[in-house]
Amino acid sequence: MSDYLVIVESPAKAKTIERYLGKKYKVKASMGHVRDLPKSQMGVDVEHDYEPKYITIRGKGPVLKELKTAAKKAKKIYLAADPDREGEAIAWHLAHSLNVDIHSDCRVVFNEITKDAIKESFKSPRPINMSLVDAQQARRVLDRLVGYNISPLLWKKVKKGLSAGRVQSVAVRMIIDREKEIKDFVPEEYWSIRADFVKGKEQFEGAFFSLNGERTELKSEEDVKKVLANLEGSEFKIAGVTKKERKRNPAAPFTTSSLQQEAARKLNFRAKKTMMLAQQLYEGIELGKEGTVGLITYMRTDSTRISDVAKQEVHTYIESTYGQEYMQAEQRKEKKQTNAQDAHEAVRPTSTLREPSSVKEFLSRDQFRLYKLIWERFVASQMAAAVMDTMSVDLQNGPVLFRANGSKIKFPGFMKVYVEGTDDSVEEKNNLLPDVVEGDIYFSKDVEPKQHFTQPPPRYTEARLVRTLEELGIGRPSTYAPTLDTIQKRGYVTLDNKRFVPTELGEIVLELIREFFPDILDVEFTAKMEQQFDGVEEGQIEWIKVIDEFYQDFAIDLAKAEAEMEKIEIKDEPAGEDCEECGHEMVFKMGRYGKFMACSNFPDCRNTKPIVKKIGVKCPKCKEGDIIERKSKKRRLFYGCDTYPSCDFISWDKPLPRSCPKCEGILVEKKLKKGMQVQCIECDYKEEPQS
Repeated sequence: MSDYLVIVESPAKAKTIERYLGKKYKVKASMGHVRDLPKSQMGVDVEHDYEPKYITIRGKGPVLKELKTAAKKAKKIYLAADPDREGEAIAWHLAHSLNVDIHSDCRVVFNEITKDAIKESFKSPRPINMSLVDAQQARRVLDRLVGYNISPLLWKKVKKGLSAGRVQSVAVRMIIDREKEIKDFVPEEYWSIRADFVKGKEQFEGAFFSLNGERTELKSEEDVKKVLANLEGSEFKIAGVTKKERKRNPAAPFTTSSLQQEAARKLNFRAKKTMMLAQQLYEGIELGKEGTVGLITYMRTDSTRISDVAKQEVHTYIESTYGQEYMQAEQRKEKKQTNAQDAHEAVRPTSTLREPSSVKEFLSRDQFRLYKLIWERFVASQMAAAVMDTMSVDLQNGPVLFRANGSKIKFPGFMKVYVEGTDDSVEEKNNLLPDVVEGDIYFSKDVEPKQHFTQPPPRYTEARLVRTLEELGIGRPSTYAPTLDTIQKRGYVTLDNKRFVPTELGEIVLELIREFFPDILDVEFTAKMEQQFDGVEEGQIEWIKVIDEFYQDFAIDLAKAEAEMEKIEIKDEPAGEDCEECGHEMVFKMGRYGKFMACSNFPDCRNTKPIVKKIGVKCPKCKEGDIIERKSKKRRLFYGCDTYPSCDFISWDKPLPRSCPKCEGILVEKKLKKGMQVQCIECDYKEEPQS
């Protein structure tokens, strides 16, 4: 018989913690929530202070029975769910089911699953924090009131299987509004003039800057001709040289949001995958003789704060590995984001001394890549600033001024370990200029005017959308990944080249919500609700009051929608071919993984076919079939012959309609980290990469 029973959410976490606590402790897993609102009904009594009706989750009966049996044998029960609102709610539900006094010291929280952190947490157990529980209840009840009222309405008026929610509806709105911006965008013409400047062996590039001492925008070819007409030969005099030193500070350690964004940029991970891998690293990995160890701190956080112990360890590591000059000169102030709960630390390695290379053999490829990203970001965040030498050179020719800018890294600082990515793939590069002197004469060559057009705003990638939602104060760290997953599963948006594109269904649903439930789509309203949940967590406002203020207006909108919303019939789009089984017309349907073709004679005929997209290339193997786009079971795009299985040609890289000039072999477009490169798969022929 164990003296103490500890309950966590997952078996992996239970295994790790039990090893740290010793024989007197029995650690069991609840497998997440054991109680929740029923799926078959609203489960919220709007007539009696919005009282939630909790029931044991279907399938959790055996788990709960096992926990009750273990609880009867234990002298004391500790509830050690995750250190956030959701974890506090899980602990509260467990306390209710196991008859644990919520006012007793039954709750244990820790930010990392390491021996020291676990043992320290058990020295100071506390009662269940009902403000945290109420904040979670407020969100759960509000989302249930929205989802279980609007969704059935959409089923009745549009089609079954649709849903609406606060955060997901705003996310869809942002994607659709961006698409409208792109469609309405009117490109504006502008020009640039670049030139190479030469003196002996020295050469560098500059661009037109001003005319007659005034900064001049080149909006048309006429403007360009005016500048060129004012050039007096090819001789340019160095009119000014400006040298400066610029410091660049490292990015802060990861929050949930910034981790999802950077993993998307650098590792090409979807938000859902990032969180799954982070959960595994947090709960513990078997490290050979060392046993199971949690490699990172809790991964659902909006704080960049780090503990003094972690700071001391990383500073010692930096000094011993890179030298005193790589230590940050002074403690940087951590920028606390608006609405950040700051309940726990940033996402960081549990020990800086556990270098990625030392654990690589125990991790899967993707686990290792994510751990390395987290480790490098954390170490870099505590290093000295990088120092850049910048140089600006003005070149005068009569009334025309060209300018050249250059920079070089004088001291790499944190950049020796890690540099934050950007959505636009722009990185700091060395662009050296020669040591020019005022009064020197250089000669221009290859003066090249170029026409450009302004570009529309880009579609949202997962990373860009998460960043925007966070900046607007919509949602919380735990909501981003499931939100992005849901809007795709419902068929409201699709991913095209890793960017969100709205579907017709998404636009129809959004217009209905926009017309009848404007508050749900209001960015400021949604952000305000998040602030009110924070107020509940801090004990400043009662959760029932928050819900009631929302529901009074919502109920009026709901009654109006029930009465006035018209039924919309979404007609199937003809596919342009007949069913080979019954002869009826094939139509496009929307499924879980996007559009597909189905027979219009359904349910009498259940014939379906994938939509085949030809890329305009004949199969290089059989010479008869056409190359088409296909998708693997994991939804990864590849290319194959449409005569399969007669011809088994496949390629992960896109084949091109031309042959290799060296061996007449197959040319493909090979994706690089930044851009694309044409390569031959049969010889060593390669073309210059294109960004």
